[in-house]
Amino acid sequence: MIKCPLCGSNTSYYLSFRHKDYRSCNHCDSVFLDEKFIISKDKEMKRYSLHNTSINDSGYLKFIKPLLDYVVQKFKNSDKGLDFGCGKEGVAAEYLNTNGPSVDLYDPYFHDNKHLLSETYDFIISIEVVEHFNNPDKEFALLHKMLKKGGQLILMTDLFTENTNFSNWYYKNDETHIFFYSPKTFLYIKEKYGFDSLVVSNRLIVLTK
Repeated sequence: MIKCPLCGSNTSYYLSFRHKDYRSCNHCDSVFLDEKFIISKDKEMKRYSLHNTSINDSGYLKFIKPLLDYVVQKFKNSDKGLDFGCGKEGVAAEYLNTNGPSVDLYDPYFHDNKHLLSETYDFIISIEVVEHFNNPDKEFALLHKMLKKGGQLILMTDLFTENTNFSNWYYKNDETHIFFYSPKTFLYIKEKYGFDSLVVSNRLIVLTK
């Protein structure tokens, strides 16, 4: 039996798409790509290297603006943040370091500053990252641990609902997207890791410790 990588429960076959199998978990309401279809780390690295965002990309800044505005309004310049999975350019951190609180960069491929993972933060941002988690249980436990009491984990990802036609859903078509969340999945995450509150606003998700 294949276990859910988030909650460890038994899962069932969900559907196949482009010769890849997806599994679903009734306990935490997640859907994920069967492990045997996950691409190698080298292929994943090459795929991420193709991302060409920059601080001068007005389209990308507009896309992440809800998160940027939230951080600028919520946190003081003296607060300390981390951009977890910041990618090659670290656009959000660059913007916030100029317009708001200071933000450190962490990315396992491009900014592998592992010492930062032992520190604590007033907030952690993670933009279009959690859908790449191969081991979401481990990652969310780490993220919770790195937050100060009252700190916030501020995420952007696309969620599926009971109205989503998963077969036609664009979000699964990126070969590096392997774990998918519904609003119920984040309710499970809130409870499992001990967050005090959860707010879901479209693709902006805020968990407060």
